[in-house]
Amino acid sequence: MTLMEFFGCTFIAFGPPAALFILTIANEPLRVIVLIASAFFWLLSLLLSSIWWYIVIPLREEIAFGLVFSVIFQEIFRLLFYVLLGKAAEGLKTFCQQGEGDTNMLSLVNHRHLMAYVCGLGYGMVCGTFSLVNILADMAGPGTIGIYGDPQNFFLASAFMTLCMVLLHTFWGIIFFDGFYTKKYYQPIVVVLSHLLVSCLTLLNERQPPMYLASILPAYASLVAMGIWAFTIVGGSPRSMKAYVVRES
Repeated sequence: MTLMEFFGCTFIAFGPPAALFILTIANEPLRVIVLIASAFFWLLSLLLSSIWWYIVIPLREEIAFGLVFSVIFQEIFRLLFYVLLGKAAEGLKTFCQQGEGDTNMLSLVNHRHLMAYVCGLGYGMVCGTFSLVNILADMAGPGTIGIYGDPQNFFLASAFMTLCMVLLHTFWGIIFFDGFYTKKYYQPIVVVLSHLLVSCLTLLNERQPPMYLASILPAYASLVAMGIWAFTIVGGSPRSMKAYVVRES
């Protein structure tokens, strides 16, 4: 039973991100490189958060303290990665214009929204992996969930929240990068505030009894809002969505 729940929660949390990776990124080497680089920057933010938590000894027991600074460091490194990509893009454009690069490389460089999507997905996938990997390890068994009165929905709630965070990071990446590119600086501010809000909602799960619905429902409401915003930023509209559905059907 525990093994079945292990696979079920794994597919809930990582099934859609894995599908996005396979369908849109896996066949393009440059996109894979950018995704891995983005994941590396998230790991750097995690390292800095850990160092900060270790230095400030009196606040080690305060989960909210570590959570807020972790979000801040993640967004700082998202900005640093945006700056790095901006500098690298100029070199790649020159490389492609000289005829030394392929069309796939030029497509990624010229389509900034595609670059932002790849970066956001990389950020989200490594974030989700580190959020859930230890829980999945415990979930594999042996054992009986809730036998000592612990919440029986903990694993399922963790899987859905992980999926939400992965997709949110993807949308946040698009909104964040577009905000700096178009000098609409309110967009990165909204991303940071939204990230803080959704992350702080997880503190409700630390209460007794845990308030899973109170954290998951607002998080998914934020996911829908950010998804629609990211969709409009990349040029989507109800008309284009209808045209796509009609063409595919």
